[in-house]
Amino acid sequence: QVQLVESGGGLVQAGGSLRLSCAASGRTLSSYGMGWFRQAPGKEREFVAGITWTVRSYADSVKGRFTISRDNAKNTLYLQMNNLKPEDTAVYYCAARPGRPTVSAADYDYWGQGTQVTVSS
Repeated sequence: QVQLVESGGGLVQAGGSLRLSCAASGRTLSSYGMGWFRQAPGKEREFVAGITWTVRSYADSVKGRFTISRDNAKNTLYLQMNNLKPEDTAVYYCAARPGRPTVSAADYDYWGQGTQVTVSS
């Protein structure tokens, strides 16, 4: 079992930055592909970014603005979000699955509770 806890969300103006963290317990994150997803009101949960040991992947909507990283020693996943836009407003979730990350939320076994990100215009 893996327990995931996100933090770092909040209210920020457009053009601002936030860094989300996802602390894991129960098992080491190094064994898992990790992903960040987000869900806005009335919309489906969507892939934002994924990471294995050496490979990172991003949704087109966040490329060049968001950076996913992991600190295996701290068992923590991060999402640095720069140049935020109002359309980035959503609840952000981290997730874990054995093997490589995928873009489908249904492929992930473990989820955090989510952290709210609100970007004002």
